[in-house]
Parts: sequence; structure tokens; C-alpha cells
Amino acid sequence: MPGAGGKLPQSVLFACRMNSIRSPMAEGILRHVFRRLMYVTSAGILKGTHDPFVDVVMAEIGIDTSRHKPKTFDELEELEGLNFDLVITLSPEAHHRAIEMTRTLSVEIEYWPTPEPDQQAGSREQCLAAYREVRDLLLHRIRARFVGQQPDFRNIPEFRQSS
Repeated sequence: MPGAGGKLPQSVLFACRMNSIRSPMAEGILRHVFRRLMYVTSAGILKGTHDPFVDVVMAEIGIDTSRHKPKTFDELEELEGLNFDLVITLSPEAHHRAIEMTRTLSVEIEYWPTPEPDQQAGSREQCLAAYREVRDLLLHRIRARFVGQQPDFRNIPEFRQSS
């Protein structure tokens, strides 16, 4: 993983299976940190549904994901094309699909295995705890990957506390 001092990508795509939990979280974090310095979006293999637990745990760190609309790789390709400097995949299925769809393109692809928090059974609080774990994992991976590349992680309470 490139880190400090590396060149900041101009466009980043996060991808997972359904584009309803992991990739929208990552998109929200990176977009919040870099604001207008790069284009950030997300997609999935399949089109999931908007997950309100994502909104809850992201709001806890000051990020609004309530307007996220899940989309597939195919929809993204139709609307915008797949012209990204960096594709970060969060599930094995998304990783294989990203490789397949960008085979003829010059794009860097990274795989960040990330658990699916919606597999957690239990009370609402137990489910939210699983979502928070994934959110925090993504926060730290994004911080490690993009450290030294002009981010303003002070915008996120989690980073103010741990810096």
C-alpha cells in the first residue's frame, strides 16, 4: 500500500458486493477527508438497498451517507465509465469483477478484505457494534493508505482523538 509522499489519485472507486454497506462507508470517509481534491464513488457487483445502520454509524463521525443510492459496476460504467486511477475492492467478488472490467485500462487495483457487518445477529446495539467495527477498520485503512497526501483527518472525530 503506498502511503506517505505517494501521488494522490485523482479518482477512486470503492467496490463491494452490494454497494450498500462497506463501499458507501469507505466512499463517505474518503470524500469527507479529501473534499474536492479527488473524485470518489462506489459500486457493487449487485445492487443492494440503502442500509440505515450505515447512516447511523457514519453520522457518529460527522459523515452524512443518507443520500447514497446503491449502484452496480454496470450502471457506473454506463453513467460515467470506469476511468479511475485507483479501485479499492472490499470483497473477493468485487475484486475479481474489477480485474475483469479494467483488464484493458491502466488502473491500480487494491484488495482490502473487509467483513460484512450485516451478518451479525443480535440486538440493534450488537448490530451497530459490528457496523462500527467495519467503519473503524475502513477509517484506519484509509488513513494508512492516504497518509501524507494532503488529507484533513481532523475533520473526523475518530482521528482527532487518536492523532
